[in-house]
Amino acid sequence: MSKLPVRRTERAPRKVEQAKVEVIEPASSANPFVSFRYSYKEISASGGKARVKSRSARFEDGKLTSETFEGELDRSAYERMVGEAQHQLLAQTALLMNSLSWLLPFARKHRPDPD
Repeated sequence: MSKLPVRRTERAPRKVEQAKVEVIEPASSANPFVSFRYSYKEISASGGKARVKSRSARFEDGKLTSETFEGELDRSAYERMVGEAQHQLLAQTALLMNSLSWLLPFARKHRPDPD
């Protein structure tokens, strides 16, 4: 019969060469080779609640960072955000149209000739 439990014979530890490891310095933060940012936000409403989803990712200084957020809001907060966004969009559109209105022939004011 065999002897149980089987024991392993002891071995001497082997010697490892002490080679120096070259440390690579990170690129300077003043002039990064590659960096990017990505951001995504979604707001939707159904019933009396509004759902908010947000995701962002960025790669800076050799470090990748990612964040995710999800939550619920009251419907009135959603309606207030939508109203403010529409107001800002209309104000920017009006500013753009006013700056381009001088190009339109019917927008010029007719002045009577001084003759």
